[in-house]
Amino acid sequence: MRLPRHRTHSLRAKLTLVNVVLLALGIALATGVSLFGLRHYLLDAIDRELTASRQGLERAALTLHEVESLSALASIRDKLLPEYAGAGTLPRPETIFVAIGPEGHPVTFGGMAPTERQRELAAAAGDPHALARSDAIDTLRLDGDPYRAVGASLGDGTTVLMATSTKAVHQSMGRALKVDFAFGGLLLALLAAATLMGARRTLRPLEDMVETASAIAEGDLTRRVPGRHDPVTEIEQLRLALNSMLQQVESAYVTRERSAAQLRRFVADASHELRTPLSAIRGYLQLYDKGMLGEPAERDRALSRMTAEADRMSRLVDELLTLARLDQRPRLRLRPVDLSRLVRDAADDLAAQQPRRPLTVRAAGAMVVQGDEQGLRQVVGNLLANVRCHTEESAPVRVGLSRSAGGEVRLTVADDGPGMRPEDADRIFDRFFRADGAGAGTGLGMSIVQAVVESHAGTVTATGTPGRGLTVTVTLPPRRGGEPAGGRASAAEPAGRAAEAAGPATEPAAAGGR
Repeated sequence: MRLPRHRTHSLRAKLTLVNVVLLALGIALATGVSLFGLRHYLLDAIDRELTASRQGLERAALTLHEVESLSALASIRDKLLPEYAGAGTLPRPETIFVAIGPEGHPVTFGGMAPTERQRELAAAAGDPHALARSDAIDTLRLDGDPYRAVGASLGDGTTVLMATSTKAVHQSMGRALKVDFAFGGLLLALLAAATLMGARRTLRPLEDMVETASAIAEGDLTRRVPGRHDPVTEIEQLRLALNSMLQQVESAYVTRERSAAQLRRFVADASHELRTPLSAIRGYLQLYDKGMLGEPAERDRALSRMTAEADRMSRLVDELLTLARLDQRPRLRLRPVDLSRLVRDAADDLAAQQPRRPLTVRAAGAMVVQGDEQGLRQVVGNLLANVRCHTEESAPVRVGLSRSAGGEVRLTVADDGPGMRPEDADRIFDRFFRADGAGAGTGLGMSIVQAVVESHAGTVTATGTPGRGLTVTVTLPPRRGGEPAGGRASAAEPAGRAAEAAGPATEPAAAGGR
């Protein structure tokens, strides 16, 4: 099936066409108004001259006999035909006179017999006596040429017809129309050229947008619409909005690719971590199935190893489930939590597990934050478990808790262990990441710390130097709903204090990351 083709039109061509049509209409309207005014002005001048001649003849009260007794016809014509006022450079129009007797026929006037042209004028006038009585100005045609005619009555009943040709008026109007058409055509051509050039310059940013969109469609997500020296406000707003959208699209694409890569690496790491205990359990079961564990001590050892691997796999699955739930951004049960109490509880647990480790806790007084107690307890426990699993028991540990001037609560866990390289410190919160030489652990403990802290709108950072230990800093936002509770924590106290409230602390997950 062949799809119908849609005709496309250039926006520049449409703008040019609209401007040209509008200007053409304006020129046509202006030409019509000017020609109408010119015609009215010229005809009015002719009518005034005819009216003045008729009034002058009637005021003279001459008879036909008195007119013929005059010696000079030229003086009579000068009296009847004064100079045209305001005619400018226009040629003097043709004027015809004819005397009509009482019987209605042309008669001798000024000693001259009626000419054929005068007879045609008398015939075209119809009733010249009625025309003279009405004082009206009539429009006649002689041999196709237009004339304006009036009638004047003499003292003896003779009527004089006077007609002036208006052919010059129409010729002047025709010349003016040609000039207007020529000038208007030139204006239209100049407007079309200027509109095309201006539209091309103005719409160039749209062409840049098309080029940018085409480049992005081909895979270049870094392309942006360039700016111009003298941008149009609306197009500049569109450019900024489009660039902002493209930035969001690129960020979303990069985030999606990074998330997809992390997911693939996460699945691969999880499969590898789960395969190790499963392989061990399967191996011991095969040994048992083949009867190779004949001694009770060997069977007990195999059962102990399978139980340990099953526990390890259970902890790994629990941590994966915890991360999966945190990734879904669950709704936390936020309430006031004394973070200093959680720190002392976790420090007591570490002191009980490693009594010979030097441990210093600076968390005197209450330090209340708005958060989920179980999640925050897991954060503190995982940080200390990370120290316990990856440092020697003789390495000192310092736990500090303080509040900034802005109300933020800052938890710091620092040790004097082997430390790590800066590039490893940047990846310590990656899932299943373990630095070279790391000991036990699943590699998920620090990932859980980051997920829980971010769910509380906080931040967590790690800085380390090989041979100089590792420092992890957790920053939580100020408590909402009033003045932050709690005072400064400055006095150092040894580990071993009993928990002040709540039940026993839960065993933290084995933290990984070193």
